[in-house]
Amino acid sequence: QVQLVESGGGLVQAGSSLTLACAVSGFTTDHYCVGWFRQFPGKEREGVSYVNGAGTTYYSDSVKGRFTIARDNAKQMVYLSMNSLKAEDTAVYYCAARRTGSFRTSCTSVTFNVWGQGTPVTVSS
Repeated sequence: QVQLVESGGGLVQAGSSLTLACAVSGFTTDHYCVGWFRQFPGKEREGVSYVNGAGTTYYSDSVKGRFTIARDNAKQMVYLSMNSLKAEDTAVYYCAARRTGSFRTSCTSVTFNVWGQGTPVTVSS
């Protein structure tokens, strides 16, 4: 059974940095995508960043250049380093995963079907 556990959320000031961590368990190979999503109050979740088993990444335009996703396959951990945080980054951040047929599968083409519980990030201006 695949499980995801996020950690690292909190309250920070605008302009500062924060790193979220996602502990992944239950996969026996590197053939899976991991994504970070966020949800603003009253809005649907939006994709922030994804990474596949080969380390190929995707970033939404709103975070490109400020956020970095990193994956450690040996430790089954995925991190989201968030720099230059803005008040509009305030949201609940979720880690999600999806098994894929190949470690090279593009994560932009998958539907994530396993979700963590979410971790709140609040950026004060």
